[in-house]
Amino acid sequence: MESYTTLSEGETMVLGAKFSERLRPGSVVAVTGDLGTGKTRFIQGICEALGVGGHVASPTFTIVNEYRTPRMGVYHIDLYRVNSSAEIRELGLEEYLSGNGICLIEWAERAAGFLPRSRYEVVLDFGKGADTREIRIEEIVEVPA
Repeated sequence: MESYTTLSEGETMVLGAKFSERLRPGSVVAVTGDLGTGKTRFIQGICEALGVGGHVASPTFTIVNEYRTPRMGVYHIDLYRVNSSAEIRELGLEEYLSGNGICLIEWAERAAGFLPRSRYEVVLDFGKGADTREIRIEEIVEVPA
């Protein structure tokens, strides 16, 4: 597990951009943290680095924003308003997760039973300063039996 400290929203976005270099078609990034910790900022950095044009906003009400880049699709999923496994199934999350795009999931803990065994987990916490964030990144790799 890697740990980082960012001192501003801009630094959180830069960390997201650097992290994006690891992502490949089919990558899943499970992002968790309290309200206001910077989940969307981290994902904005990823999207910008991947070549997503325009403004990247959290899909809190639409639940999924789909973006196209020259290389692949990017799916920004926000599960904050999802309350049940049935809603997750209706959303079609499994289709996004099994595709060739990159899935960036905010509030990923709400879909724990649906996430693939191989994924990245990103946890954001408030730091000691007003804009300081503690960010932990871990790659979970499924080991064949």
